[in-house]
Amino acid sequence: MSTASEQPVRRLPYLPISFFAMVMGLTGLTIGWEKAQMVFGVDLNITTWMVGICSGVFVLLFVLYFSKLVLHGQSVLAELRHPVKLNFFPTISISLLLLAVAYLGIDREVSQWLWLVGMALHLLFTLYVVNVWIHHEHFEIKHMNPAWFIPAVGNVLVPVAGVPLGYADVSWFFFSVGMLFWVILLTIIMYRVLFHQPLDEHLMPTLFILIAPPAVGFIAYTRLIGDLDTLARVLYYSGLFLTLLLFTQVGRFARLRFFLSWWAYTFPLAAISIASLLMFELSGGADTYRWIGAVLLALLTVIVVLLLARTLIAVFRHQICVPGH
Repeated sequence: MSTASEQPVRRLPYLPISFFAMVMGLTGLTIGWEKAQMVFGVDLNITTWMVGICSGVFVLLFVLYFSKLVLHGQSVLAELRHPVKLNFFPTISISLLLLAVAYLGIDREVSQWLWLVGMALHLLFTLYVVNVWIHHEHFEIKHMNPAWFIPAVGNVLVPVAGVPLGYADVSWFFFSVGMLFWVILLTIIMYRVLFHQPLDEHLMPTLFILIAPPAVGFIAYTRLIGDLDTLARVLYYSGLFLTLLLFTQVGRFARLRFFLSWWAYTFPLAAISIASLLMFELSGGADTYRWIGAVLLALLTVIVVLLLARTLIAVFRHQICVPGH
């Protein structure tokens, strides 16, 4: 007869790498609230504890997944060879890069170390994943989904903390890589969505990832050039259009059963919210952008609270970290 102490060991082999998307969502929310406080001129004294929560969640997940690597290495290798799950490994490095942004105003030295480790790790993940893409033997068009943006296009996040930390040339390198793969992968994904079978139900939330590249690209690009120019506007309005497009399909998303992939809603919404608040600053104070950012941030906050509750319920009901998920 099994005991309660055996339960974590039995479920550990099925801990999904996609759990790190939770850290991305929580940290995106934290950075969003930090930016909103600056834009609206208020101090709610919540930044430090929100950053602490994000850090705690990351450490917990990292320890659990490292334990999975040590105790159940074959399960990790299976995820590395999976055409969809493979693309979620860079959520680890992206989480570090986001934490680096969150720590910028709290502890610059911690921010720098998080950025250096995250940057180097993300480069390794990008090289590995792109090599797998090039030399694959089993990928089909049905495997393509917006999660493929994560490894390569995630590079555009590097300049957000990289520029303030003084790494301008490195930031330009990663920004260029991210923009290159955004154009390539967006073309393939639109072809797949328009001319092939619909995405599986559990992958539908990943459509929100389409918002992230132009929104984060806008933030990163304005960091690099320090101004608002034509390309910056194109990036921002592209992200805003994709947000509106996906909001017109809210009925479809509302009917979906809960999957861990629901966390794909969070970081892209955080990105376009922060981009809107930044657009308010760079455009000379046009209130429309500030309120777009505020409304999106409020919506994101509600979604994150809901997802935290649903995720905890799913964990306790053994609907996550089980075979087949």
